[in-house]
This record gives sequence, C-alpha cells and structure tokens, in this order.
Amino acid sequence: MASSDGLSSLGPEGASAAAHALSLPAEAYENDERLEVMWAMKAYNHAEVYYNLISSVDPKFLKLTKMDDEIYSAFRETFEDLDVKVLDPEGLKSAEAKERWRPFCNGFEGLVEDFNYGTLLRLDCQKDYTQDNTIFATRIQFFAVEIARNREGLNDTVFASKSSKS
Repeated sequence: MASSDGLSSLGPEGASAAAHALSLPAEAYENDERLEVMWAMKAYNHAEVYYNLISSVDPKFLKLTKMDDEIYSAFRETFEDLDVKVLDPEGLKSAEAKERWRPFCNGFEGLVEDFNYGTLLRLDCQKDYTQDNTIFATRIQFFAVEIARNREGLNDTVFASKSSKS
C-alpha cells in the first residue's frame, strides 16, 4: 500500500481542525468537498494501518475491539452463509443486504465506538487495498468481516506473504 501524507500534510493546526471537524455529526455539514477529502484520508489511513497490522502480526492473535467475541458470534449467527474470503458487493450494498445488515449494525450502537463511521473494506482478503478491491462499509461491518477473516484463518495469506519477504 502506498504511503500517504494524509492529515500530516495539513500541519498541527490543520490536523487539529480536521480532527475536530470529523468528530461533528454529519447533519452539521452540507456537501463540503474539503470534508469529503478529510473523510477519505481518514478511511485510507485506517485501511493502511490495518493492512500493515495483518501483514506483520499473525491475524489469529489480533483483537480489534473489546467486543470481538460478541461481534463474531452475532455476525456468524446473522450471516452464517456469507463468504468473507471474497465478498460480493451486493452482499453489502443491495436493498436486501441493507435490510439484513441494518439490525446487526444498529445492535452495536453505544457498544462499539464509531460503529457507523465509514471505512474501507477489502473485497478479496488475499489482496491489498486497491480501487478494484475496496468497498466503502460501516466500521461495524469492517470489524465483523475482518474478525471473521482473522478467526477463520483467511488473513493468514497476507501475513505469510509479507513475513516471507522479510
């Protein structure tokens, strides 16, 4: 994954203002291009950190939240048939999928910080974040899928390929 200047290019004052702006509720804004860029940079930075993490630490030992066990259990109870190795975007974005995901996601409101923030999710877990391999999802969807991938050994490929190059 290519490194990004991200918020650091804004300087200390700019980064502080960006962090404050991103903490305000969405209703406080209209379509502000600068805010969209800040959200995109924040999502990209989160993706970059996560990918570096699963590349350097055995994913089966990772704990992404204090509620990993509950998230995984609820996820597999609700989405027992969802193939997390290679996600079909329709399984996240179709009207039918949204109806299944909504109660699952809302069940973590107040329990998982920023559960509904936007983040980037890899479609194929054996590949890096690229334009063709990335979908925009909520943070709780990201946690559910990535916890499942880690526990089910699907992110082991990323770890093995990066650690064999060291």
